[in-house]
Amino acid sequence: MAKKSAVEKNLKRMKLVKRFAKKRAELKKIINNKKLELSERFEAQLKLNKLPKNSSKIRIRNRCEISGRPHGVYRKLKISRIALRDMASSGKIPGITKSSW
Repeated sequence: MAKKSAVEKNLKRMKLVKRFAKKRAELKKIINNKKLELSERFEAQLKLNKLPKNSSKIRIRNRCEISGRPHGVYRKLKISRIALRDMASSGKIPGITKSSW
């Protein structure tokens, strides 16, 4: 099980990303628009820099929904490889069985 503080910090980041997503998208649209004046684009860049760093989508860490483990997480299932193996062995996931030969 992962540290509760690390899991909570990641949840806080997710909330920040959701709150500032629209504002960040608008500012990035202005920054990337080459038809606007350089000073206007620079102003938008300064505003973007003033937003919280954790409101950037790239700061979110993929974590296991069950254990909170940060490594070896399957994106589709949102669980780690270890949690997947445990669930498959106990028969909680239909259609998946532990292989043996």
